[in-house]
Amino acid sequence: MKTNAPSSAGNAPLAWHALYQAALFETDHHTIPLRIAEAEEAILVRMKELFGASGDHIDEDQVLDDALYALRALRNCGGSQSTAA
Repeated sequence: MKTNAPSSAGNAPLAWHALYQAALFETDHHTIPLRIAEAEEAILVRMKELFGASGDHIDEDQVLDDALYALRALRNCGGSQSTAA
């Protein structure tokens, strides 16, 4: 089921960021896993784009890695809250 998340992330270099923010600031506990999955997919698409790109993009690689780490932490926090309830 598609939600009101921003559209596909592969078109612009920072499109993943909109999906990432949507995941971080989602308030519906049932929608959070979907937002996280959408953001992770968009980040991985961007990482693949950078892998094939020439030039120095170490800073963006680090930002993408950090974003994935934060999404995984969010997923883990959400999982522990849902089992504790």
